[in-house]
Amino acid sequence: MINRAMVKDGKPFAPQSLGEIEILPGVAEAIQSLKAHGFLVVVVSNQPDVARGTQSQESVESMNRHLGSTLGIEHFRVCYHDDGDNCHCRKPKPGLVTDAAALLGIDLSGSVLVGDRWRDISAGQAAGCRTIWIDRGYRERRPEDFDFRAASLLDASRWILAQDKQIKRG
Repeated sequence: MINRAMVKDGKPFAPQSLGEIEILPGVAEAIQSLKAHGFLVVVVSNQPDVARGTQSQESVESMNRHLGSTLGIEHFRVCYHDDGDNCHCRKPKPGLVTDAAALLGIDLSGSVLVGDRWRDISAGQAAGCRTIWIDRGYRERRPEDFDFRAASLLDASRWILAQDKQIKRG
């Protein structure tokens, strides 16, 4: 939802190198707008290709440093495990989200997790966040429930800011 996924047979795959990163339209504007309104932007990401041996952790970290410097994202939490590792941090488990909250002093009840896969939405719900699903039309399991369905991160950011204004007025 930040960068264009490589879609094969309807399933999304992460870029394998810095050269494959293509930041999606509206992402920079969305992040800048959220930060300007006092929101902390944290990326939580499953990267199982590291555990599978098809991607290096250094490559993932290099791509995150690039995204961080390009977009002004200061916090990344990454799970390098695969499902069989049964770790607490691999989404749909909430460990990445709850660990970030503990580290950064985030109140999850006032937080929103934005994701484009069912695992993202499930992790956000399990952590106690509101959730926004960006529907990319992938041919995979869809989330069962979410607070808002968005077309893009920019669309999601506008909903977040509108909700924030309603809460502050309430």
